[in-house]
Amino acid sequence: MPVDAERRSARRFSIALPVRVFPSGPEGPEVQAQTRDVSFRGLYFTADGAFQAGSEIEFILTLPRQVTLTGDVLIRCRGQVVRVEESGAHHGVAARIERYDFLPASP
Repeated sequence: MPVDAERRSARRFSIALPVRVFPSGPEGPEVQAQTRDVSFRGLYFTADGAFQAGSEIEFILTLPRQVTLTGDVLIRCRGQVVRVEESGAHHGVAARIERYDFLPASP
């Protein structure tokens, strides 16, 4: 396999979506972030805060009505940080999605 070959098996979408990240689990402090790209297996987001490759992570992704064509959809995901790129005050974080649940819509 060539060195530059694409290893992704899921199509990714370059889209900026708001995401609430809980690096220490749902009881931990919340970090506001924004996605750069998303697939059904993972995502890449930028955020302020400390993240460590290999750590478990929980986040809530908001799909806005412009994407869903109905109403905002919240998806709670659990996964693992696979890569962290430091760039000044912001961190780029690649995370694998291991489990997700749709949250009930707010009234």
